[in-house]
Amino acid sequence: MKVVVLGASPNPMRYSYKAIRLLLTHGHKPVPIGIREGEIDGIKIIKGTPQVNDVHTVTLYLGPARQKQYYDYILSLNPRRVIFNPGTENQELRQILDSQGISTVENCTLVMLHTGIFEGEY
Repeated sequence: MKVVVLGASPNPMRYSYKAIRLLLTHGHKPVPIGIREGEIDGIKIIKGTPQVNDVHTVTLYLGPARQKQYYDYILSLNPRRVIFNPGTENQELRQILDSQGISTVENCTLVMLHTGIFEGEY
C-alpha cells in the first residue's frame, strides 16, 4: 500500500526515517515528504506538497503547530486513514478528517508494523 510519510527526515535517528525503512521492509510504498532534501534507502524526500495518487495512509511526523499548513493537502490526497504518531495528536485535524469520512488512528506506525496491525482493520 502507498503511505505518505509527512515530516520525513534524512536523519537516521528520527522516527520518520525509521518508519520509511520499516514500511519498505514490510512491502509498502512509502512516499517521504519533508522540509529538507535527502534520501532514505534510495528514495528521495520530496519537498512541498506534491500530487500523490492512490494514497492508502498518511502517517504524521509533524507536531500540531506545523500541521495546519498541510490540512488542505492531506485532504487532497484522499487517504483512507491518517495515523497520528505520538506527539502529533491534533483534535482539530482529527475532526476535519472525521467529517470527510477519513479514518484516524492515534498510534505509532513503528509499533503497528512490528505487531502486524498496520495492515489490519484500521
